[in-house]
Amino acid sequence: MAISTPFISSSSFNLFSFSLSSSLGCFSTHQVTFLRTNPHHNHNHYSHNHGTSNGRLLINCCSSSEMGSSQKPINMSCSVVKSWVINFGNFIVFNRQPQMSSMSPFGVTFNEAGMSKSSFKWRRVLLKVSGEALAGDHTQNIDPKITMAIAREVASVTRLGIEVAIVVGGGNIFRGSSWAGCSGLDRSSADYIGMLATVMNAIFLQATMESIGIPTRVQTAFRMSEVAEPYIRRRAVRHLEKGRVVIFAAGTGNPFFTTDTAAALRCAEINAEVVLKATNVDGVYEDDPRYNPNARLLDTLTYHEVTSKDLSVMDMTAITLCQENNIPVVVFNLSQAGNISKAIKGEKVGTLICGTWNSTVART
Repeated sequence: MAISTPFISSSSFNLFSFSLSSSLGCFSTHQVTFLRTNPHHNHNHYSHNHGTSNGRLLINCCSSSEMGSSQKPINMSCSVVKSWVINFGNFIVFNRQPQMSSMSPFGVTFNEAGMSKSSFKWRRVLLKVSGEALAGDHTQNIDPKITMAIAREVASVTRLGIEVAIVVGGGNIFRGSSWAGCSGLDRSSADYIGMLATVMNAIFLQATMESIGIPTRVQTAFRMSEVAEPYIRRRAVRHLEKGRVVIFAAGTGNPFFTTDTAAALRCAEINAEVVLKATNVDGVYEDDPRYNPNARLLDTLTYHEVTSKDLSVMDMTAITLCQENNIPVVVFNLSQAGNISKAIKGEKVGTLICGTWNSTVART
């Protein structure tokens, strides 16, 4: 009774379809399509009644003249057959069973009601990497070991389904605020040179990530179309949704604004849930640990404490932007192995800066 599709003309039938679920396998869904081969029989219609018995699917089909009479179901096995074609009466029935993965996505668990529940605190994060951290021991501008360590840890979390965007600084190559005034260099020009330094770091980091198989895009705040994409918010979000890492370079594109401010701004724009600030220190201390060895590492701070105590965590513009948009900030040590993946997963590391002591952003 089986026929092949080349014998069916697309102009000689009407198409009806419906979906039905059976208890075959693990919640498998069978798509059943009815093709009426004779368009002149306008009174034909179908009714369906499905059930399963020992892996067999029952389908009833009749014409309007047969209504009220006993309907004899067509009984066909579909416990192991992925697709079939049956011709009976004026109808041809196609069945196509979609291939469904039985594995749950990485980082996703299911509760008793069958609802998905994320096992990670953050689903989209923005990682701020300072230029000085990329320099490592400062024997050279960029330490390849540091960039490879960053790439590997970011790779480990992107494979879990966490979306990662990165903002890089440029202090390892050129810091505009330090060079302003030298040889007649004004602050704006110095900051633009610093923005170019962040692009260098971004391209280096992109090459490192792609060398280990992480799809990465660099977006710059001003156009450099030969080497990177221009920053377009919707395009950046789309890259993240596709599992790509997006590196934002050139800061905000404006002088007098730091890359910390760029990190806070991009985080708010792409709806990231947290700013992860990777530095050369373990977090925020109550005093400078270089001069006070007994200084205590603070686990939690509020935005108000950072601004009122003038703590050198981020510049005031950046921390105020985070406060206004209720964006938590985690400050941690980049040089300790595993810290990046811990911070991205939301595990306890470094110092958490949030709205209040009893913030809804709980530490794991």
